[in-house]
Amino acid sequence: MSQVLPREILICTIARLLEGVRHVAVGASSPMPAAGAMLLRAMKEQVGAAPIRISILGSVEHNFFTNGSTELFDCAGQGRIDAFFLGGGQIDGQANVNLVGVGDYPQSIVRWPGSFGAAYLYFVVPRVILFREEHSPRVFVEKVDFISAPGTSDPGIHRTGGPYALLTSKGLFQFDKTRPGFTLESVHPGHDLDEIRAATGFDFLHDAAPPVTATPDNAMLALLRGRVLDELEETYPAFAAEMRRDGAALPVL
Repeated sequence: MSQVLPREILICTIARLLEGVRHVAVGASSPMPAAGAMLLRAMKEQVGAAPIRISILGSVEHNFFTNGSTELFDCAGQGRIDAFFLGGGQIDGQANVNLVGVGDYPQSIVRWPGSFGAAYLYFVVPRVILFREEHSPRVFVEKVDFISAPGTSDPGIHRTGGPYALLTSKGLFQFDKTRPGFTLESVHPGHDLDEIRAATGFDFLHDAAPPVTATPDNAMLALLRGRVLDELEETYPAFAAEMRRDGAALPVL
């Protein structure tokens, strides 16, 4: 088994979370979600399985939209996007996402870019994966300061979409909308439950000894380090170059 980078584990985990989708959309600043989608597409093509469609905003090669986010929103509203990724300056235990800022709105101490279409996509895309590489108490809070996009809705509100999972640099969580709340599904190699609990500002369910997140096999790594990084370079050249550099620095076993 080859040495594996932490980001490679995240990308391969994303590919597994996307299993079964037909169409995944990725924002313009999401290289790892894009890489995970590309990896799944490459794996499907290798075995002759039904292909998946990837729409990356800002990409020419990996995007069939010609009118940017307008077509993305139309497509999502028609039920033609199966998965999407959301991050946030703050995320709480109810899967509420804050993209506006810290402090009492509108007198926010820190301001972020804003909600844009997050709330809309959260309501209509069935498999929304929350992704934030930083795992710290300032990101994962007990209650967000501002709700840009709510994780759940009151009974009687029509909603076909919502949170599916939360992936961070430390672990993978699944979201249960019936509770509602998160359950720690696995801990990434090099981390442990105590570390995750200390870095998370909300409560979550977990096994006494959570399993370790699966690492990619050599076949997945070969696809990721070859074809996927080649494809990723068109939209995210700096990220692809960084991944190649970090991979080249790994010790040879």
